[in-house]
Amino acid sequence: MRLDDYPERDGKRVWLSQSDENDEVAALIDEAKSPEQEIAFRLGVQAGLRREEIASVTTNDFTHAPDGFVRVWNDYAKRGKYRETPIPEQLASSVRTLSYDRDPDEPVVGVEPNSIYRWVKRAGERRYAVTGDEGWTSLDVHDLRRTWAGHLLWDCGLLPAVVMSFGGWEDWETFRDHYLGEMSPAAAEREREKISFISESPGSEQESSRVFEPAVQTHSGY
Repeated sequence: MRLDDYPERDGKRVWLSQSDENDEVAALIDEAKSPEQEIAFRLGVQAGLRREEIASVTTNDFTHAPDGFVRVWNDYAKRGKYRETPIPEQLASSVRTLSYDRDPDEPVVGVEPNSIYRWVKRAGERRYAVTGDEGWTSLDVHDLRRTWAGHLLWDCGLLPAVVMSFGGWEDWETFRDHYLGEMSPAAAEREREKISFISESPGSEQESSRVFEPAVQTHSGY
C-alpha cells in the first residue's frame, strides 16, 4: 500500500498493491458481503468507475460494448456521450451471473452511490482490524479508481493518454498531479534504452517492468 497526503484537505490518498506477495486488491474484493458488493468493488478497482457510475451501469452496458469492455455514460439519464473501458473476464462473468433473470436496463448494483461509499469504508475497516494497517482506514471509493489508473500506468505500461481516455479524464493537470506520479530512476533508464539512436537494442526486446511509480511515501511495512 502506498499513501500520500491530500494537498488541500485532511486524509490520505491510497494506492492498493497488487503484487503476488501482497495482493490488497484481492483482499478488498474478498471482504464483499454480497454479489452486488463484489461487483461494486470490482467496477471501482478493476474498471476505474466512479461511485455514481458503479451505481448506474446496467447489463446492457456490458452486452452492447465490445467483448472485454463496458460502456460508461457521461450522463446515464440522457445517454449521449460515453466511453468504453476494459474489464477482466471474471468481472464480466460475475455480471452475467448476477443479471441472468433481471431487466437488462436496470442497474447491476442497484443502490445509491453513498451506499457504495459505505461498503468500501466498512471493508477497509475490516481489513484494518485484520492487518493493523491504518492505511485501510483512509480507503474510499475514489482510491479504487486511483489504484486502477496506477495499475494501468505502472504495471501495464499504458500511455497516460490511453488511461485518461479509458477513465474519462479530460483535465491533464488533475490526472498528472493525482494519478500519474513520478517515473522511477530504473524505469527512466529503461525507457531511454528504447530510443533507437541511443540504444543498440530494439525497444521491443527490453524486459517488461514498471514504468511509473506514484510520487508518494511508502507506507511502513509495504
